[in-house]
Amino acid sequence: MSDLAKLAGVSKATVSRALSGSELINPATREKIQALAKQYNYRLNTQARNFRLKESLTITVIIPSAESAKWQISDPFFLELLGSISVCLMEKGHEMLLSAVDFHLPDKTSGLSKINSDGIIVIGQSYIHKGLNEYARSHPQLVVWGARMEDQDYCCVGGDNLRGGLLATQHLIERGCKHIAIIGDREVPEGNLRYQGYLRALQDAGIERNPALEISIGSQKNEGYDATLLLLSRGVKFDGIFLLSDALAMASISALDEHGIAVPKDVAIVGYDDISLARYYTPSITSVHQDREIGGRLLVEKLLQLIDGQEVESFTMPTNLVVRKSSKKTTQATVTQHPADNRE
Repeated sequence: MSDLAKLAGVSKATVSRALSGSELINPATREKIQALAKQYNYRLNTQARNFRLKESLTITVIIPSAESAKWQISDPFFLELLGSISVCLMEKGHEMLLSAVDFHLPDKTSGLSKINSDGIIVIGQSYIHKGLNEYARSHPQLVVWGARMEDQDYCCVGGDNLRGGLLATQHLIERGCKHIAIIGDREVPEGNLRYQGYLRALQDAGIERNPALEISIGSQKNEGYDATLLLLSRGVKFDGIFLLSDALAMASISALDEHGIAVPKDVAIVGYDDISLARYYTPSITSVHQDREIGGRLLVEKLLQLIDGQEVESFTMPTNLVVRKSSKKTTQATVTQHPADNRE
């Protein structure tokens, strides 16, 4: 605003009034200032203005939820985290705008630049870590739920995914599993770290990795079910499955049940996220717990600190395993499913 005032040869107060369309300013002067603002790409710093005036901020929360996106808003974990974010923003007197951006378009962050709000929270890094880095360099009011990366330029809040994958796999090994499958999206940062934890647990236990037991998929509604059928069709032995989300675990249990394979008698199951439904599913699901309430609050608090001009650091929350019936130790048989056995 000071630069515009110098260019137009007027005071900052005149610039402010002209940009707000005030009729107190001579039309010719108003048009001149508005033309200069357009020419030099002037935009009001709404974050500074709102904090100075103690007005409500509008925070945009983005969950990749377009039809082609692999992270769906229907995932219960995202919905529960979203609930925590909304409650925290309401308590602090700010507004929440929920937005769907398709990060699977060629220009993966083009949708972000069109959002007009005081700050952005993105739930899930999906496949756009590099794009988020580029966006954050010019738009620092950004906080992301996900995994902490070495080259990260944006603030990130998330669980300890490496330890979570390690705990899940160690549990299956300790309860006697020797042929442990893993199903989930290993291409996204969080999933990759969980996979690295899986590999470390196998190595520590002296169990050789078997690529036939590894199925990398997205998080679409039917993929956990289909991946389990694929695992069965391979004819490979398995006595435990580590699913990279509870939603996938539920789908996998359903597929196993339809093929007469009992959980946990024949196959032990461990999921991830510890969503509320996990404890009420049949059987109840052993899962790596991620605290959505604390996570949501941290996302909001760190974003507000950024808007206020403070320096913030990414934060990795501790994870722990909640043991339930899906991995309860029983007299267990190892499953071998042959490709020809495709019962309806």
